[in-house]
Amino acid sequence: MIDIDGVSHIGIVVPDLEAACVFFADKFGCPVGEPIDVPGQALRLAYVVVGPVKIELLTPTAPNSAIARFLDRNPKGGLHHVAFSVVDAQVAADASLGAGLQIIGGVPQPGHHGRPLFFLHPKDTLGALFEIEQREGAQDRSPTGQRRNDAKA
Repeated sequence: MIDIDGVSHIGIVVPDLEAACVFFADKFGCPVGEPIDVPGQALRLAYVVVGPVKIELLTPTAPNSAIARFLDRNPKGGLHHVAFSVVDAQVAADASLGAGLQIIGGVPQPGHHGRPLFFLHPKDTLGALFEIEQREGAQDRSPTGQRRNDAKA
């Protein structure tokens, strides 16, 4: 069993990041963070805060990226993924594999924030793309799951 402890964020792909940020600020009065470039994934994102949940607005920065392909299939954008938080991404990855779920890319990778995360293949998760992300404050482990204090010993 994967021990999720909350929803980290909801990912929405948008064709125009600036327009989407203005939409959330103007229409709903939501605080919107500064855009963040993630060159390794060829995307740019911004977080919108809606109570205890964040919405992650994503737009591609390269025509051959996964987000660009999503936008090709959905020109107006749309819901991309739901991200769940866990205390330990490696433990969650092991539990996922033990439950017969396919991890896209095979292993947790550091996200733009430095915390490990992974995606579960939609064919195994009710047709939805789920991201499993180590939550903020659970940084006592390295991306490989090793306790940081143990690494010094």
